[in-house]
Amino acid sequence: MNVKRIATSLFCCLLPLSASHANDDEYDSYPASPLAYTAPDSELLQLENGVILEGSDLSGLDAYSSGFRITAGFTPWYLPQIDIGAEIAYRESDEVPIASGVDSMLMNTMSLGGALVAGMRMGTFSIYAKSGLTEWRGETHSPKGVDDSGTSMLHGVGASVRVNRLISRLEYERIDAPTLSHLNQLSASLHLPF
Repeated sequence: MNVKRIATSLFCCLLPLSASHANDDEYDSYPASPLAYTAPDSELLQLENGVILEGSDLSGLDAYSSGFRITAGFTPWYLPQIDIGAEIAYRESDEVPIASGVDSMLMNTMSLGGALVAGMRMGTFSIYAKSGLTEWRGETHSPKGVDDSGTSMLHGVGASVRVNRLISRLEYERIDAPTLSHLNQLSASLHLPF
């Protein structure tokens, strides 16, 4: 299964007419800098219609979780500082300790979420926000054999600053489900490409 091809097909069908261009001269209006919500270490691919695809691996510091994220977005030609996009994220966690009432147990969780993302670039400073839904399923390692699942809201905000080649980034993401609290994260990073 080609994930990039599926993401490209899905997102290109959702693009407004203003995102497609009649000729190549209009591509000059697209900024040379990446979108406000893209990570510096992700692979970027720009399609002919101006859509930029990003893909990156996800992993938690707790060593419970792993997954991937695909983002597709574009800059409307009439709003050169605004970036609009969509994100799909898949996460899988093994043997996460959770508390249920007075009992504590281990749970495996799987989640697939989608969010709309919007960002604004202001020179070397960028901010962005995202909001969407996450569908999740869990299975406990207990004699009760309790399976749990649901749909929860996902929210996130972030900012990045570029000073010459140094890129600093701060992001907070939260899923409104107590069982998925291990996926809530605050991340900060410094990148110096060379």
